[in-house]
Amino acid sequence: MKVILTEKPSVARDIAQALAVRSRKDGYFEGNGYQITWAFGHLVGLKEPDDYNQAWKRWSLQTLPIIPEPFALKARGDDSAIKQLAVITRLFQGSDEIICATDAGREGELIFRYILTWTDCVHKPARRLWISSLTDEAIRQGFQQLQDCRVYEGLYRAAKCRSEADWIVGMNATRLYTLKFGQGGTLWTLGRVQTPVLALVVQRDREIVHFIPKDFWELITVYRETRFQYTGGRFERSDDAEALLNRIKTDDFRITGVKGKQEQIWPPLLYDLTDLQKDMSLRYGFTAEKTLNAAQALYEKKLITYPRTDSRCLGSDMKPLMKPLLERLARRFAEAVAGLDLERLVMGDRLFNDDKVSDHHAIIPTMTLPGLLADEEAKVFDAVAQRLIAAFYPPCLKEVTSVHGQAGGTEFKTTGTVVIDPGWQALFKIPEPASEDKEQKHLPRFVPGESGPHQPAVTQGKTTPPKPFTEASLLGMMESAGKTCDDEELREALKEKGLGTPATRAAIIETLIRRNYLQRQKKTLLSTEAGRHLISLIADERLKSAAMTGEWESKLKKIERNAYDPDQFMAEIVAFTRKMLETQHRIDDSRFGDCPLCGHAVIEGRQGYGCSRWKEGCRFVLWKQVFGVEVNHEMARQLLQNFQTDSAYSVHVDDEIFQARLTLNPQGQAGYLRYQSQSSPVTAALADCPLCGGKIVETAKGYSCSEWRSGCKMVIWKTLAHKEITPAMAKKLLTHGETGVLTGFKSGQGKDFSVNLKLVNGQVRMEFAGRSGSRTK
Repeated sequence: MKVILTEKPSVARDIAQALAVRSRKDGYFEGNGYQITWAFGHLVGLKEPDDYNQAWKRWSLQTLPIIPEPFALKARGDDSAIKQLAVITRLFQGSDEIICATDAGREGELIFRYILTWTDCVHKPARRLWISSLTDEAIRQGFQQLQDCRVYEGLYRAAKCRSEADWIVGMNATRLYTLKFGQGGTLWTLGRVQTPVLALVVQRDREIVHFIPKDFWELITVYRETRFQYTGGRFERSDDAEALLNRIKTDDFRITGVKGKQEQIWPPLLYDLTDLQKDMSLRYGFTAEKTLNAAQALYEKKLITYPRTDSRCLGSDMKPLMKPLLERLARRFAEAVAGLDLERLVMGDRLFNDDKVSDHHAIIPTMTLPGLLADEEAKVFDAVAQRLIAAFYPPCLKEVTSVHGQAGGTEFKTTGTVVIDPGWQALFKIPEPASEDKEQKHLPRFVPGESGPHQPAVTQGKTTPPKPFTEASLLGMMESAGKTCDDEELREALKEKGLGTPATRAAIIETLIRRNYLQRQKKTLLSTEAGRHLISLIADERLKSAAMTGEWESKLKKIERNAYDPDQFMAEIVAFTRKMLETQHRIDDSRFGDCPLCGHAVIEGRQGYGCSRWKEGCRFVLWKQVFGVEVNHEMARQLLQNFQTDSAYSVHVDDEIFQARLTLNPQGQAGYLRYQSQSSPVTAALADCPLCGGKIVETAKGYSCSEWRSGCKMVIWKTLAHKEITPAMAKKLLTHGETGVLTGFKSGQGKDFSVNLKLVNGQVRMEFAGRSGSRTK
């Protein structure tokens, strides 16, 4: 009897249908010489610390590092898992051959091998099914090409190393930081991949907070209704710009050169999972998890190929499939496919490249067309199909013209872009997110040597801060291990060192949100106070390093190809963990946090805690005595890392003594949050709470309800879209329901705007001038 193990019941049903296995038993199908059973994901995993050693059950610094030698397995404890594992064990042990049909990737391999080990059947003959589609034809073809499981030994070793490395780093780092910094029962959860991802977001948010806009001036001139830019760049001083302006005012403007060239913009490569997730985020605001779930559902409905791929090309053996596939897609995308000559499809190495196909080829539709789909699934399917169709369209041709001019010896330039043939871009009502181009600009016909009057001027602008991460931009940074990269070929090369894999990136982001280290605000991902606090606690920079985690991922991929020793990899992980513990123990006493002004380390001086870059001009200092309170080391850490003290102290202000928590604002200024007792604030109420009738009082971060401990969520944050909300504004909003039009708000792109803040059902909404709609903040 041949026993087939799938990763989930739905795949077992698909294989049973393809192989004409009709009889349904308790936990498996049977027929035609096969028994087809299934797991529910990870039925078997690594043991917990106390399963190895009871001394490891108690969280203690003295027990660290915890490194099992060797690792051992345990079954998942829920009833359904125990029952199904018993079925699998019985079938495996009674089999003549075992066929692995779990997902064809690293985690699918691990699920199978762990179960094979648990059932004590590693000695049994075993082969592997490797398919990229769940259609009956693909399944039957896959069963004709089964490979001995030993072929995939490298994949298993990489999966095992990944699992054990995450266990070692995560377990030891979490216990270390929770024991040292988890006052009040706080659990600080760290991970080999999730912590560097969190560090990327925290660093970006700090850059935005600490960004100081600078004025700059540009010299432009207008000739024949066309704007020309000074080629020497921006000016940091207006006087320099004005001086140059005065020198050219009286001279005519003369065209010195006209150069035109054609540019070809090729269609984007096909989707891998990360590129699909980025595109769906940009187009529709889908989270990475929502896109993955929709793609997985389409795969299980046999509508698209395997989605958890990091390849954007197809194998050369797939060329004969393209014409019939496009003919089938024409039933749903008639107009798009009509633009192709199906008898003369161009199938070059850019799209069909065996060297750039890893475990699975790019995501494409199957020959099965969908019926009625849920909205998310329909949008994902259409995007996948349109990307394939576009791949066979000609490139977009553009005429790019550069015109150089001169006035008084000062050089100017302008550029115009005209689309000659839209090519593949004609398929999209909006530009492809990965291929957005500058605004089309038509130029008059300029002739070298012509001249005439012009209107020079100096314009003023301000530098803008970096943009906060969106789900799409964070996925891009994870894919390239923290490196910003716009070049498609270089980005493909960097995939070898990405943070996580296409299959895990969505889960990493959701884990950080679930643990309250990140928060999602529409398309934007921002670090929370807890997330920033955690990153500030970590002394070992390597634990936060995207580059190091990327190097680990690169080595795991080499292990898959049998090009790196797994024992060497695990030895490096153990050495890293020991070094992490030593580093944290060594510098704990001197680490207070990061400077709120410049982000560098704060060190202790005789009279206060100041920035380590004071010689370079940073003026931040937290005095050791604030409002009559002696600020000790632990209080300094709380202020620098959590922006307020955990406890209240006797504060002395203007001949009055009262209980208050000390606070620190983003500008590095000390303040206090007045308390009557440890649990009852007595700051003067701004107004009654519109949700529960409690009192709205000022806190360090906003204006919130005094009944928050009872569950009231009413809050008006002190900063909205980079604008400070004063107590007077908050009071007006609470008492009148709106503030009236306020100026000084700034978008994520750095643009100023004005809105009227309104309070609707306890939520602050922005009403833009001239619009009846509003959005929640």
